[in-house]
Amino acid sequence: MKQIMFFLKQIHSFAGRVLYVNLAAMMAIGLLEGVAVLLLIPLIGLTGIIDFDSSSIPLAGIFSFMDDVPVHISLPVILSVFVILAITQNLLYQKITIRNTIIQQGFLRHLRNKTYNGILHSKWHFFINKRKSDLVNILTSEVVRASSGTQSVLQFMSSLITTMIQIVLALLLAPTITIFILLCGGVLVLFNRKFLKRSLELGMRNYELGKRYIGGITDQINGIKDIKSNSLERSRLDWYADITHEMQREQVEYMKLRTTSQVYYKAASAILIAAFIYIALMMFNAQLAQLMLIIVIFSRLWPRVAGIQASLEQIATVLPAFKAVQALQQECRVQEEFVENQQIDPMQLNHQIECKGVYFRYNQQEPDYTLENVDFTVPAYKMTAFVGRSGAGKSTLVDLLMGLNHPEKGEVLLDGKVLTKQNVLSLRRAMSYVPQDPFLFNTTVRENLQLVKPDATDEDLWEALQFASADSFVEKLPQGLDTLIGDRGIKLSGGERQRVVLARAILRKPSILVLDEATSSLDTESEAHIQEALERLKGKMTILVIAHRLSTIRNSDQVIVLDEGKIVQKGGFKQLAQDKSKVFNHLLKKQVEIAP
Repeated sequence: MKQIMFFLKQIHSFAGRVLYVNLAAMMAIGLLEGVAVLLLIPLIGLTGIIDFDSSSIPLAGIFSFMDDVPVHISLPVILSVFVILAITQNLLYQKITIRNTIIQQGFLRHLRNKTYNGILHSKWHFFINKRKSDLVNILTSEVVRASSGTQSVLQFMSSLITTMIQIVLALLLAPTITIFILLCGGVLVLFNRKFLKRSLELGMRNYELGKRYIGGITDQINGIKDIKSNSLERSRLDWYADITHEMQREQVEYMKLRTTSQVYYKAASAILIAAFIYIALMMFNAQLAQLMLIIVIFSRLWPRVAGIQASLEQIATVLPAFKAVQALQQECRVQEEFVENQQIDPMQLNHQIECKGVYFRYNQQEPDYTLENVDFTVPAYKMTAFVGRSGAGKSTLVDLLMGLNHPEKGEVLLDGKVLTKQNVLSLRRAMSYVPQDPFLFNTTVRENLQLVKPDATDEDLWEALQFASADSFVEKLPQGLDTLIGDRGIKLSGGERQRVVLARAILRKPSILVLDEATSSLDTESEAHIQEALERLKGKMTILVIAHRLSTIRNSDQVIVLDEGKIVQKGGFKQLAQDKSKVFNHLLKKQVEIAP
């Protein structure tokens, strides 16, 4: 019952009064069905087939007024009422079914939106510690499985309400026999608790299998080029065959569980009805008319009891998925970065970005810091480059400047104001970011650019492309701005993709532009185009560059050199290059040696 209450609380938080309206309608259906059964009392008497003595039936007195009514009048009246009740009941059932579907689909949308909203507003640290495929699995598979429990709960409540009304009716008609049957049914329900336990275990196994399946598929699609280049198809097919076989086995196991529980119930119902008829006649001296009514009631009631058991098993199966969704939502609440407010304006950086005594580490249980005692100033409207060996802390430092991470000690200040949770959104709206691995959607150049500015005109788009040195190749595309560029922009070269992403960043008209090793994988010509674009942007915005290729930052106003999480050099490019005993000169020499 804990599972039912757990689901009901979540559905109530979404549906509110609509849920109770549906429950009331379910009660009405149960009452109508009960009244239809009670109509059998005068109907049996009217047939004359059975010598019907209704004096022993408590509710029979309500039909005593019909004793003096001729049969040719009373029989059509009773049958007409029965038909009206049946039609009304089915119309109500139709309305409830539709409203339950609205609740279920609305609850599914509610779960999806709440989960996705929580994920998007979580801190960067949350994504560092999460596997991408686990998030995809919950958003696609587990949310749907969890919402399917909504229908099971609503079916359970419908069956339970109708069952309770039927039981009350049976108690009024034949209390002794009904109590005996309920005791037998109670023993049966307790006996079948093992089916609920097995359903819960099966649901947990399905959840873990779903994670493994989505995780493996995501990794393999991301690495499809490596798989094909290294002839790994056979091993990947073997993995796929194994996991799909496990998934098939689990589904067969679930069907075995459901059918086994139904067999138990149907067999038990046959035995119980036979025993109940025997005992009713031999021990309770039940009259035939009374016995017929009880049989009719319980023949209608027992399938509902079996339905209750099936609903409970379904709920137990999807419960792990629902709890996984709830756990992720709770984790997102804890990791919430900010509450989005559409009225927040972009921050205008006029003077400088400053780091004062900054210490940072990803895991506070570890003794060593990723960044240690970092102090520097980035002037506004200047170009500042961050360089160093791999693992020196360049990207971590820039993540701090973007507010993705926050210092464990020290402060990041923007025009003298500390960067906090309250003003980080304002900073982000003033910033554009160009990653090392450019991401583009499988759509047109136009739609990829308008992602950051939906109302941008063609003039705006071409201006941004020109600044990014991308206008010449976009003009040559078959449909220009409306050319489809494929998944992740695969129809473009690496340099072209990078320049489209740079154009998208520029289109936003940011006051701060961040380039994260944006030229590290480009050829010389593409790198030259990016350099030209940066030259055109200098003085118009504050530019932060994480550089692997030092030739890209020759014209930067300031170079900050990191080594093992500490700043070891600061100054202009030429100044640092002349200091032959330091890290920057060493990095420069290495690149000159490697260059063709």
